[in-house]
Amino acid sequence: MSKNMSIAVIDGQGGGIGSEIIKKLREHLPEDTEIIALGTNAIATASMMRAGANKGASGENAIIHSIGGVQLITGTAAILIGNSMMGELTAAMANAITGSRVKKALLPLGYENIDLIGVEKEPIPHMILKLVDRIKSYMGRPA
Repeated sequence: MSKNMSIAVIDGQGGGIGSEIIKKLREHLPEDTEIIALGTNAIATASMMRAGANKGASGENAIIHSIGGVQLITGTAAILIGNSMMGELTAAMANAITGSRVKKALLPLGYENIDLIGVEKEPIPHMILKLVDRIKSYMGRPA
């Protein structure tokens, strides 16, 4: 992946995890990295914008349309599951995200009634730092 990459951070509800991801990406990635906050609702988008995203959009159409112009999608694994986030993430959003050919770096969180076997439970801040290190490796930067 190129050094000047565009990253979509997708989150819902209050946007708390997406905001933390954006803060850490801003701390550890080059200044010219474009971060796009894509919220399932306006509250999540606003929270992620305050955390340092370059631009943001909310809702189903915005997410489906915007992921076509990025090189990486990140968030929780819930973004792959239709009707997750208490129904905020629609099946159409999940289909567009999973169908996108771009790389996805996801945290193993945010789904109900699904157990991922072999995934160690860790504090969210630790997982976010590992996520950032993985994204840095995609950019050819040392972790």
